[in-house]
Amino acid sequence: MEYDFLNHFEKRMQHVGMYALLNYNSFYKDTLRNYGFDPLYEGTNIVFSILIFIMEKSLKEEDCTIDHISEFVFDINRKYFLKEINRDGAKEIADFMVNTLLGNKGEPMYFSCFNFQKGEYEEVSISYLNNKTIYVDNIRRTSYYLTEEGYHFLLGTLEIESNLKLTVQEFIFKLHLDKADYTKAIDDVKGLFNISRIQLQRIEESIRKIKENVLSFSAENYDSILKDNLEIIKKQKDSFQNYRQYVEARQKEIYDSNITMESIKDNEEALEKLNIIKKYLSKVIYEQQRIIHSHFDFKMVYSNALLDMTAFSVIKRINIKRDLYEPILRDITKIKALPKILRPLFIGNLDKVYNIAKAAEKQRVIKQDEDVTEEVYDFDEVSFKEEREAKLRLKKEKYKGVLETVLFELLKTKDQTLTLEALLKQSEELSNKSKLVPTIEIFREVMIELLKVGNINIEELRTEAKQSVRENSIEIFELNKTLLRLIDTYESFKEIKRIEISKDLRDKKLTIYGTKTEEGIVKTVQCSNIIFKLNQ
Repeated sequence: MEYDFLNHFEKRMQHVGMYALLNYNSFYKDTLRNYGFDPLYEGTNIVFSILIFIMEKSLKEEDCTIDHISEFVFDINRKYFLKEINRDGAKEIADFMVNTLLGNKGEPMYFSCFNFQKGEYEEVSISYLNNKTIYVDNIRRTSYYLTEEGYHFLLGTLEIESNLKLTVQEFIFKLHLDKADYTKAIDDVKGLFNISRIQLQRIEESIRKIKENVLSFSAENYDSILKDNLEIIKKQKDSFQNYRQYVEARQKEIYDSNITMESIKDNEEALEKLNIIKKYLSKVIYEQQRIIHSHFDFKMVYSNALLDMTAFSVIKRINIKRDLYEPILRDITKIKALPKILRPLFIGNLDKVYNIAKAAEKQRVIKQDEDVTEEVYDFDEVSFKEEREAKLRLKKEKYKGVLETVLFELLKTKDQTLTLEALLKQSEELSNKSKLVPTIEIFREVMIELLKVGNINIEELRTEAKQSVRENSIEIFELNKTLLRLIDTYESFKEIKRIEISKDLRDKKLTIYGTKTEEGIVKTVQCSNIIFKLNQ
């Protein structure tokens, strides 16, 4: 198995090594501990504040001597850390930070980074600071400034926004693509894919947190994710389609300019790399389509959680110990009312089934320490997959049946307008209710998707279907593909140009009786009235 993702691992470890050496040196030295600093968290914070101070001086091209740094340490300690340190102590800490931790007493620092392509460790030089000689009042002094690695080290600690990170990575990718540096372009497009996947996982993790406790998810986090999603949706979709077309054009150009097989073989490596780039661009586009779908789910989950929270706030909660247990202890005669209070908490009586075979079966007590013979089950993987696919196909047909019923009944109306209320009545009269509402989950999913889309333009759907790179999956209900498949199947549907779906503004609640769930439990469901309108 090839581990391509470990390419250039040693470059990553060079950045990690800068953190590792700094923490290692600060933790095992006693200078900070002697002045009351915890070497791990307080020491790390103060050393980074000194580094940023030196960076600020370096950017302004100002002198930065030990006296400047010690004055900075003394000032921030007096304002924030509040340790018992005088100016001499601050100078000792500054000297320790600069010359021992960051300068290693003038000795070169190295970190061993493993190179997976060579299969061996490489010694990488680590350098945070450099120095130069200056003269202050004709006195020779040493001034410190950040090295190039030091700048990268500090700038890497400041996280940029997700949408800006994507834009920067895209710019680098475009630059390498224009220069035909396909090796670096592959790394760039993999980075774009990783950024998109991280954003998707960020949305999914946020949805999970909202469902667990919406109060733990701040409004600032919600706004941040919403902003990043909208930036990705607005800017990136068309650009990545254009990049994929550009890559295809470059492949065609190579084929057209190389007529013989020998000349094509010379460009075989470039063609292979372009194929990899095109594959990852398709993955990026697919991930961003998933971000669009998750974006609406994220908004809906957050809104519903807030509504539920406001509903719960008006419910009077009962303290079992205070309101139930203690009154009975004070007056035992009140125990007679206990069944009336507890009965609604229990599910209705289960069906009583007497299994005569189970009653006649030999009974034996299994002790905790007794070895029980394990049964080995042999599953036929092929038949299992076939059974699973058959169930998924049946579910897909049910999705199709709901849409099919809606369209047929719409075409029968004179003004091409139909409400869900009228549709449910017609389906009951025609004994067609099981096709319109096969299960609560399927009916709910289809209606939510229709309301979410609102206006459906058939021509636009066809255009999007041609450009879509989503792999076919029968596990997910896809409104667009199901609708197009129905229109291509039935001749009477081919004149449909546009479908408008909207919620009844009167907010009338419909009640659907005798509807089954996926588990076969019969329930009564309430839903909003929906208006369907057809344009041919």
